[in-house]
Amino acid sequence: MIITYCCFPDRLKYLIDRDQQYLLKQGLKGIEKESLRITEHGLIAQTPHPRALGSALTHPHITTDYSEALLEFITPPFADIKQTLHFMHQIHQFVYPHLGDEMLLATSMPCGIDGDLSIPIAEYGSSNIGKMKHIYRKGLWHRYGRTMQAIAGIHFNYSVPEALWPALHGYDGGDLSLEDFISKSYFGLIRNFHRQGWLILYLFGASPAICKTFLKAGRS
Repeated sequence: MIITYCCFPDRLKYLIDRDQQYLLKQGLKGIEKESLRITEHGLIAQTPHPRALGSALTHPHITTDYSEALLEFITPPFADIKQTLHFMHQIHQFVYPHLGDEMLLATSMPCGIDGDLSIPIAEYGSSNIGKMKHIYRKGLWHRYGRTMQAIAGIHFNYSVPEALWPALHGYDGGDLSLEDFISKSYFGLIRNFHRQGWLILYLFGASPAICKTFLKAGRS
């Protein structure tokens, strides 16, 4: 079975010729944003996850990542990116009044570290899944250290609009079923990220400044 995959301009022309280019706007976009809680003195917060924010284990939009102090905000997927950003804005508006004297560190690189052990590992309660999540993070500590895990990140999630797949399948799906064509196309998308992702990190992933405590923490 031979399948010919075309480049993006050819696919775009195919959609335009059939007046289906509007389908490209209907992809779903979501954001997962991490932010480190710090004290008014700039140190990593040692306080537990604020009770007013709900359960870090079960809340759909506010949880923690590696550290108890590393909040993670998750938006639902929206077709309109403005709705995604607005939802993230609303999460921040809800969270801040419940932080007391603490703040959210705006940068991704952590500061105010008093040794590796000053970074508290996230707790998720006494349930089996909660204990499993905590033990998993303890494993990361022994493999990589806590300091590296305290770096805050932001993830952009995207899914191709469902209505777009039949149109593309009709163009270059070959003998594949629609389901197999979708799977193959997503794997192709992943390969493109691997091939070109280094450029994004090169241009946007460098941190111009790092706190001295970050470099010392790994040796503590």
